[in-house]
Amino acid sequence: MLRRTAFAATALFAASALVLAGCTSSAEPGPTGATGEPNPDASVAIRLVLEPGNLDIRQTTGAALDQVLIDNVYQGLVSRTTDQEIVPALASDWEVSDDGLTYTFTLEEGVTFHDGQELTAQDVVWSLQTRKDTPEWAESSRLANVTSIAADGQTITLTLAEPDSSLLWNLTGRAGIILKEGDTVDYQTAANGTGPFVLDEWQQGASITLARYDDYWGDAAGVGEVVFQYIAEDQAAVNAAAAGEVDVLTGFDPNLAEQIEQNGDWTVVLGTATDKSVLAMNSTAAPLDDQRVRQAIRQAIDHDAIVEAVGAGQTLYGPIPEVDPGYEDLSDTAPYDPEAARALLEEAGVDDLELTLTIPSFYGTTIPQILVSNLNEVGITLEVDAVDFGVWVNDVYTNKDYELSYVNHAEPRDFENWANPDYYFTYDNPEVQDLYEQSLRATDEAEADALLAEAARIVAEDAAADWLYNWAGVSAVATGIDGMPADNVNARLNLAELTKSE
Repeated sequence: MLRRTAFAATALFAASALVLAGCTSSAEPGPTGATGEPNPDASVAIRLVLEPGNLDIRQTTGAALDQVLIDNVYQGLVSRTTDQEIVPALASDWEVSDDGLTYTFTLEEGVTFHDGQELTAQDVVWSLQTRKDTPEWAESSRLANVTSIAADGQTITLTLAEPDSSLLWNLTGRAGIILKEGDTVDYQTAANGTGPFVLDEWQQGASITLARYDDYWGDAAGVGEVVFQYIAEDQAAVNAAAAGEVDVLTGFDPNLAEQIEQNGDWTVVLGTATDKSVLAMNSTAAPLDDQRVRQAIRQAIDHDAIVEAVGAGQTLYGPIPEVDPGYEDLSDTAPYDPEAARALLEEAGVDDLELTLTIPSFYGTTIPQILVSNLNEVGITLEVDAVDFGVWVNDVYTNKDYELSYVNHAEPRDFENWANPDYYFTYDNPEVQDLYEQSLRATDEAEADALLAEAARIVAEDAAADWLYNWAGVSAVATGIDGMPADNVNARLNLAELTKSE
């Protein structure tokens, strides 16, 4: 049983030539020089890059919605921290049976939705069952292995047909979101969740505002409101910061670090991330159906030069980043070696090869220029076709009409894409699919991780794609802002502990 393959399309960030200066590395939210007491009624403006097309958390995929709504507005039985630990949310605790087939959750009491209605165990059962039974809802297939969902008082029990080592993790995302049964809210433009913030206003094309929910069942949010300002262009975002219009810049270009930090009012913060810049290779047609050609492309690419050019992150030679389960250093699968690349192309009988790289136009020219230069050195002419994002989604992601493409995949623990031959990567390896399924069925965490690592090595050795680099989360934070997440900010932004001192 293969899982859904949601593409974190709206968590894509333009990459340009970057030089880090004076940046702070931080694994946890921390102080940024605040000297006064936090103002509980403060408004914090956060720059984001890409705006969601609508707010329907049920059906509209993309990390742009997850960033804003999950944890802040909508919650599940469990959640995840920025360092990927699974923690309680609407469930105060849970137990998993030894055979991995029964998950029992204890529902918190006194929880209300933002419209004032009480959260009931029946809402939980209805939400999960409806998600499972509605293929149109995002991540529906993540619950396909669940055979029954039942409630007894405040106890929720999920019974599985087979063990699923990914279930708890899946419940921290879209698959686990709890909605109100019978709700009539217009999910396209509004929301009704249980989180510390209520959706206050959406000015399409400009901003989304969340206001503190004063009847929140847990600890109150640390600020009165959060305003997400959608500013796509980096210099425009820095100008907004200089004008005092924003307090945090996510998706920040470190090349501008010196500019924003020069007066001492801002700090550039580096965090870990699961973002993977994937160079996809369509292996359904010659010559990319030949592993030797794909391997030649991998070994022609100078990954260290790419990391140096983008100025943040680290090299990545396989499908699993260091912070995810199953990671292994796979640099031995594609050492930079232009001479070996040329030999592989000759062995494959390929010369004067011309390929087209199709990318969303907002990615800039730095990485394409490196790829053009690297591939040209081994006799491959690369044409870059920068297209509108909607065109990319239609042609590459949906119709698989491409030769080479690269985008940033921000979603953590998404190895499933390599076990799905229908995904736009076009990779089809039954052994990898079987290993992935075995990892899901494993009841021992170490065994599950080892199976993932084995599968990932096969993917890398097959040269199913190239992984240009593992991006780091880069944010610029104004003095007085505390509690701003630093890690994986492209995927989720839990702002419950955000504060502002004025």
